[in-house]
Amino acid sequence: MPEKSLGVALIGTGFMGRCHAMAWNNVATVFGGARPRLEILCDADEEGARQFARQSGFARATTDWRTALGDPQVDIVSITTPNGLHREMAEAALEAGKHVWLEKPMALTLADARSMAAIAAARPGLQTMLGYNYLRSPAFQAARNLVAGGNIGTPLAFRGVYDEDYSADPDLPWSWRMTHEAGGLGALGDLGCHLVSQMLALMGPVAEVTAMTQIAVTERPSPEGMRPVENEDSALALLRFASGAQGSFATSRVARGRKCRLQWEVHGTEGTIVFDQENMNELWVHRKGDAGFSRHLTGPEQPDFAAFCPAPGHNFGFNEQKVVEARDLLMAIAGEQNTGPDFAQGYEIERIIHAMAASNGKPMKIEPRNDE
Repeated sequence: MPEKSLGVALIGTGFMGRCHAMAWNNVATVFGGARPRLEILCDADEEGARQFARQSGFARATTDWRTALGDPQVDIVSITTPNGLHREMAEAALEAGKHVWLEKPMALTLADARSMAAIAAARPGLQTMLGYNYLRSPAFQAARNLVAGGNIGTPLAFRGVYDEDYSADPDLPWSWRMTHEAGGLGALGDLGCHLVSQMLALMGPVAEVTAMTQIAVTERPSPEGMRPVENEDSALALLRFASGAQGSFATSRVARGRKCRLQWEVHGTEGTIVFDQENMNELWVHRKGDAGFSRHLTGPEQPDFAAFCPAPGHNFGFNEQKVVEARDLLMAIAGEQNTGPDFAQGYEIERIIHAMAASNGKPMKIEPRNDE
């Protein structure tokens, strides 16, 4: 961990803003090193910004995010704002010489993501990190190590689902999340990108997708009357990986009863691994010769678990993943390898989900980039 204390600005005080604030407050306690200085909290609501700053330990509050970016005491900017503000804020932060921790999805459009990745690439001294915190769970890290270590042989197939039901009620009011202009993609941008991030970490690059999307609730009530839903409620896709392996993918924000069903399995020539985020502290593993699956609980032998708890089977949680994510960004700033996803890797995730959105049943090639 870095021995130099770095200054942090946080833009946004919603759910993810609180997650970032907790992570910055806890990262040194858990992993050691210098404690980050919580310099500026920014939110559009002035009184809300002041209250949250006091509550979470930030020295100052402002409603002007550009003031935060221009402050010489700030080294890192956490951006947890609505999707439509991501590109402008992230690019401005990089141009101001700040490291960036940005919540997913990366951007509204593929062109936005491409621009952001290019600006980050032109500033190699600055580190970027996207908020794909499910990659940090000890169970997922253990699964990735099992696959990479050949413990289930050569991966043949990936099957993944990420379902929630937060938009299942047709009387749920219309919001900016349901527009292309402010929300970008729908279920693909909110949920499916998480599944893609894990899929890529386990299986490697995607060569081709064939997908279709659905808007299950076509309009929703608002104070101005019924308004149309523009982006997808669900998506289904078939995939072919560059390795030759195959995959299936599904995501939905209208799946009744599902809360955080980020569930996948990898089939290999010598075994299978199964994971479900709703039971995020366990893996199910089958190896050739076994009668069935064995259940593996998270514990201190798995990556990063022991920093929080010395006893196996004591559950790891969502916010602990964010603390690990903050640690990884600080380590990258200190000169260690950036474990990502950084903006370049985030652009690859965006290429896949935008290809799914555009497919409409037609195969879409995911060509290797020219700089690869």
